[in-house]
Amino acid sequence: MQKVARTIIRANYYKQHSADYNLDVPAEGYTGWTSANIEVDFDRTALAVMHAWDNGTMETNPRGYHCHEYLPRANKILHTVFPVLLSAARSSRFKIFHVVERGGKYYQNHPNYLATVALAGSNYPPNEQLDSDHSLMKWREELNIPTHHGKHSIARNFAPEAVPQGDEPIAKDDHQLFALCKKHNVNHLIYVGFAINACLLVSPGGMLDMSRRKVFCSTIRQATTAVESKESARKESHKEEALWRIGLDFGFVFDLEDFLDTLRRKG
Repeated sequence: MQKVARTIIRANYYKQHSADYNLDVPAEGYTGWTSANIEVDFDRTALAVMHAWDNGTMETNPRGYHCHEYLPRANKILHTVFPVLLSAARSSRFKIFHVVERGGKYYQNHPNYLATVALAGSNYPPNEQLDSDHSLMKWREELNIPTHHGKHSIARNFAPEAVPQGDEPIAKDDHQLFALCKKHNVNHLIYVGFAINACLLVSPGGMLDMSRRKVFCSTIRQATTAVESKESARKESHKEEALWRIGLDFGFVFDLEDFLDTLRRKG
């Protein structure tokens, strides 16, 4: 049997024990965030760069910026973190998969996406659905979607910092992403992109889909941000909640410098 070459990396995870019922708030007895040096098979691990879009500017995309206050944070991450992260991954020949939105047009003629389509095929298992309550959907849209900033955001496209290079695969959902994982012998995806508590968790090809297929799902704290509410934005509480959920239920939360240092040592 061939020996697996594993790489040592510091990983953050969450210890949700033990509640202390002598405290006013028993949960404050939890150990909480901690870290450990773990062994990871980097040959079976890939970055999943998900929904790293070109967000335009306030002038070109007013509706997007007024509805999604996380876009400036995403732009900063794209400009400062992604070039360093993706350059290091490519230099060390670390696998990179790009996960795009289902139904988008900006990738549909890309040769790397067409290669994934050919690999995965179109034999999707059917999902039984009920008839939607269109009245409720109309109410939700009318109540939640502002019209004074325009009806449409700019067309989706890859952010310049996240354009696929070479033969880096592109997938639009879990069916295609799972096919890539099987082809490249990957059982651990490290998600980066936007947003950690929305698309990266629940969009097609996100952590929930892939964890159900027994793929281990982790993230890098500095390479993502979250959709925040009026009540959470000041402290970015929704990002912290999402990282907690990942560290507890899905995989590990890595720090950028630890990940980069590991890539340099491995390379």
